[in-house]
Amino acid sequence: MTTRRDLLKQMALIGAGTILSKNSFALADVKNKKVGVQLYTVRDLIGKDPKGTISKIAALGFGEVENFGYNGKFFGMSATEYKTFLSDVGLKAASGHYMYGNMGNKQIPGTILYGWEKAVEDAKTIGQDYMVLAYLMPNERKSLDDYKIIAADLNKAGEICKKAGIQLCYHNHDFEFEPVSGKLPFDILTNQTDDKLVKLEIDLYWATKAGIDPIQLFNTHKGRVALWHVKDMDKTEKKNFTEVGNGVIDFATIFKNAKVSGMKHFFVEQDVCPGNPLDSIKQSIGHIQSNLVQYL
Repeated sequence: MTTRRDLLKQMALIGAGTILSKNSFALADVKNKKVGVQLYTVRDLIGKDPKGTISKIAALGFGEVENFGYNGKFFGMSATEYKTFLSDVGLKAASGHYMYGNMGNKQIPGTILYGWEKAVEDAKTIGQDYMVLAYLMPNERKSLDDYKIIAADLNKAGEICKKAGIQLCYHNHDFEFEPVSGKLPFDILTNQTDDKLVKLEIDLYWATKAGIDPIQLFNTHKGRVALWHVKDMDKTEKKNFTEVGNGVIDFATIFKNAKVSGMKHFFVEQDVCPGNPLDSIKQSIGHIQSNLVQYL
């Protein structure tokens, strides 16, 4: 006869097994999380040796990269050549940075204003899921009217991306949170763009430097913040860039709010490194894997 004590023991064993099973699945899920890196971090090294540098990034444990500097080619490689190379080293180019392209009479290929269709076609070829407007030059953002025009152009560019199965995003710095004629450019860019055509890549460093709480941004734009730039701010008055985990940004809380954000990919970026940028991103990915991916 099964006694009450025996029954309780069986239930305890079943419960323990369930917990272990859940933990096992959670561990597997963590191991499968791919950490990305914005290749701008290693721009000087890439300029000298693109394939060698990117191969070293793969060896550090990164699973994804975010491109920069597209000019009809990817670091001197055609779209098909670049796709093959990335596959060979075990990387995926999940996203890429692009410029707006309002440079007077100079038409820069592969920008939102010039040659965007070809840029989208090449992004599709290499398997990018996202294309990001990375930065607005000072001459492109002198007034609120400029921002309104940019918002309209983003909607048009987003439509072209959508037809190719790619999502367009906008990447912030701190200037979007500085009032222009009494209004925040960030509000113009988010309110006057279609939230399905234009999502956001929030740079956690620049938002924090502007005095903006990233969690507040996530809640205001729930599900729209598809991409993150994960970079830390040091503890000095200058608020310099530093390796993830060395600074003041509360990444644990941020990563716990990934679902609110709608985050699909995140990329380590460090605009300025104290030494070899490969050493800096190695330190950053180590901290992320040990302390942060568990929250995803």
